[in-house]
Amino acid sequence: MSRRIDLHCHSTASDGTLRPAELVRAGAAAGLDVMAITDHDTTGGWAEAAAARPAELRLVRGAELSCRWHGVQPGISLHLLAYLFDPDDPALAAAMLLLRADREQRGERIVDLLRADGVPITWDEVFGYAAGGSVGRPHIAQALIRAGLVSSTDEAFASDWLGARYFVPKSDLDVFEAVAAVRAAGGVAVFAHPRATKRGRVVPDELIVELADAGLFGLEADHEDHSPAERAEIRSLGERLGLAVTGSSDFHGTHKTVRLGANRTAPEMYDKIVAAATGVPVLG
Repeated sequence: MSRRIDLHCHSTASDGTLRPAELVRAGAAAGLDVMAITDHDTTGGWAEAAAARPAELRLVRGAELSCRWHGVQPGISLHLLAYLFDPDDPALAAAMLLLRADREQRGERIVDLLRADGVPITWDEVFGYAAGGSVGRPHIAQALIRAGLVSSTDEAFASDWLGARYFVPKSDLDVFEAVAAVRAAGGVAVFAHPRATKRGRVVPDELIVELADAGLFGLEADHEDHSPAERAEIRSLGERLGLAVTGSSDFHGTHKTVRLGANRTAPEMYDKIVAAATGVPVLG
């Protein structure tokens, strides 16, 4: 029987709605054989997920790193999925700490802007929704939903709210420096949802070629924000460049409608990732 592998999942350590322990139990209940915990810019959920991991589930420890390509102005934001890296690597740990601090400052600034326009939310409320994890805009969206101003996270991210009117830019890692840092920490870097045009601007294929030369290991093709044509384009590019091609749910719990295992990674691609990583082992 083919293994069911989902390599992009979020917990309350960043902007998911399930605690790390709940996430791994949900993964097993969904029939997954392998799942990755990839919270934004943090390894804060690793220990709890590892302690609660059901025996039948293999756990890949990772993170989704906030990055930017500065080859155009303004730069283009992109995300890297970093797998199986050493969490104690000084350079990568310091970079993630800076990103989390910036997320918090950004969140406070957005709340200040909303409150200045009379929106009845508070920073204490938003910070509480993060439950000690990395603060993100979905936590502000929760406060807007509670206030009855929007009905969903998607609506909160629209232009009238967090998408434009109350948008505050955040700091990101230079994508080439991020790939190098992940590799130096013994990890493997995969470009998350590289063709997700519905999220905004996407990078040209020429950049992906350069990143592959710099050590990028793979591309996430099967993702809810990719059309069938975009998935095929990414798969073709990955094959041409000799990159691993992955698929995953990008599960966030009730913040998104997608279910665990909605998109999956082929076992042979997962095996390539595990064989290339030297930072930490898969658990299970």
